[in-house]
Amino acid sequence: MKLRLAVAVPAYLLIYTLCYFSAYSLRFDFSIADEFFARFTATLPFVLALKLSIIFTTGEWRRAFRYASMGDVVNVFVGSAVAAALLYVSNFLFFIDAAIPRSVILIDMVLTILSAGMVRISVRLLREQVLPSFSREQRKRTLIYRSNKEGIGILRTLQATGGDFQVVAFVDESPENGSSVIAGVPVYTSDVGWLRLAQKLRAQHILVPSTVPGGVMRELVSQCAQAGLKTHIIPTVPELVDGRYKVSVRDVTVSDLLRREPAELDFEAIRDYVSNKRVLVTGAAGSIGSELCRQIIDLKPASLVVVDQSEFGMFTIQQELEQRCPDVPLHLAIADVANRPSMSRIFEAREPQLVFHAAAYKHVPLMEDNPVEAIRNNILGTKVLVDLSGDCNVERFVFISTDKAVRPSNVMGATKLVSEKYVQSGSRKCDTQYISVRFGNVLNSAGSVVPTFRQQIAAGGPITVTHPEMERFFMIIPEAVQLVLQAGAIGAAGDVLILEMGEPVKIVDLAKDMICLSGLSFPDDIDIEFSGIRPGEKLREELFYYAEEGTKKVHDKIFCASREAPQTVQMDNDIRSLLEATTVSDLEAMRVLRETVERYVADDDTPNRLKSAA
Repeated sequence: MKLRLAVAVPAYLLIYTLCYFSAYSLRFDFSIADEFFARFTATLPFVLALKLSIIFTTGEWRRAFRYASMGDVVNVFVGSAVAAALLYVSNFLFFIDAAIPRSVILIDMVLTILSAGMVRISVRLLREQVLPSFSREQRKRTLIYRSNKEGIGILRTLQATGGDFQVVAFVDESPENGSSVIAGVPVYTSDVGWLRLAQKLRAQHILVPSTVPGGVMRELVSQCAQAGLKTHIIPTVPELVDGRYKVSVRDVTVSDLLRREPAELDFEAIRDYVSNKRVLVTGAAGSIGSELCRQIIDLKPASLVVVDQSEFGMFTIQQELEQRCPDVPLHLAIADVANRPSMSRIFEAREPQLVFHAAAYKHVPLMEDNPVEAIRNNILGTKVLVDLSGDCNVERFVFISTDKAVRPSNVMGATKLVSEKYVQSGSRKCDTQYISVRFGNVLNSAGSVVPTFRQQIAAGGPITVTHPEMERFFMIIPEAVQLVLQAGAIGAAGDVLILEMGEPVKIVDLAKDMICLSGLSFPDDIDIEFSGIRPGEKLREELFYYAEEGTKKVHDKIFCASREAPQTVQMDNDIRSLLEATTVSDLEAMRVLRETVERYVADDDTPNRLKSAA
């Protein structure tokens, strides 16, 4: 602060003195009479004191020169105009006999604005344009994708912060923007061809705003890779503030390739039902559960109870949440959701008002070999939570389901379907709003295809894909959780809300994209092998039963498959039979689960079939 004052005050005094003297010189054609020179010398101390008091009042002296902006120029203009007005008034108060000529006051104001503004602009120009050109460090010649406000924002950021990137051009799809120049940087159209642009401009990198949709990003990464351009992402301000990314420039990820247009969320509705409420999240150490905790704690609940069996996972999420929002009371419970006594103690102690049930075994092949544990954890765990939520007057219960619950071909999907049905039936027994949210795969979840492919690429390949036609719906975890919270806000008792997943993605295409993002090529560097469909897997997953097709949208990206809730007596009998079967053998558990699910599927598909027959 002292150093800034020591530099700023003499600099301003010099500028103001020169401007005031020049104003007299210009007014009198550079031949100042003795009378007016005497007025100049007599009034100069007052003028300097007045202007210095204004720059201290407006904070002008605290504004950094090297980051000069339009706001700084406006501040200079306002300060100079105020000084001119006060000088004019002072003629009637202090300098009646030796007034400052009005033309001198006006010229002085204009010169002050020009000089102070030019000094600021010159310092910024010197730092951002002149000095980097003399730097011995080899900067990376870089393109910026699109010349819109996001692209221009990237340029401004790089110019202000310096760094390794030297922007040599914008590249835009719009022909009318071609041949333009923005902030000294030319604009080219992509019609020229990426390879030709890279060679002509000697560019090695391209920076892309993170707002670019996934479909465009996939095509862009592919084309730029062929042209020898390394693609980087500039995160949005919310991503940086949220702590998802720690640096201003990052590499492209698979999530960027599958990003969709952001959903229009009703944040007020979400905030209304979460803020100042006691919230409990199960499976809190998992991919969906941990993201639920992050987004919920940002909404300032009265308290947050996180439940999971994983000690290390709980330790990790505890560290993150306490740092993220230390003022929200956080309670950690290491517990098995299928253990009713343990969960009952948690409910009695914490009295949750909202429950988000994300705990589940989800790995399809593993659950094929462990049906008893799948039934116990997924079905019994859900039953315990549904029953306790009703007994403890929980306001809203949100169950995380999966597309594998639609005409399930595997144990995991079957257990989730039975859980969906039991959650629905809960709405018949009490006033708790029981809601199920169904969606497809989420990227980068633990044990999923993306981490597996990443490990295989790191090991030098090959990548193993089960079948060349295997397709899956994908959604990035933050978007899925945002929509889960939105579904919880708009859902009614017994609703099954289905998230719009967009177009399915072929797993083999995903593998090729990941190879490309790793800076390698298929099949030269990393090959792909097909291992065959595993037990319980489908080639293509589904999101709707026949009875649910054509259901209305209750939100831009949420469907509501509202149906009559199953009878509680029937559900209790089914679950009792399933739990009894788990005490006999895996085969008996599989048989009873299969019979139960076949009946549910037939019930859900029958209405549409009858309509077709008619």
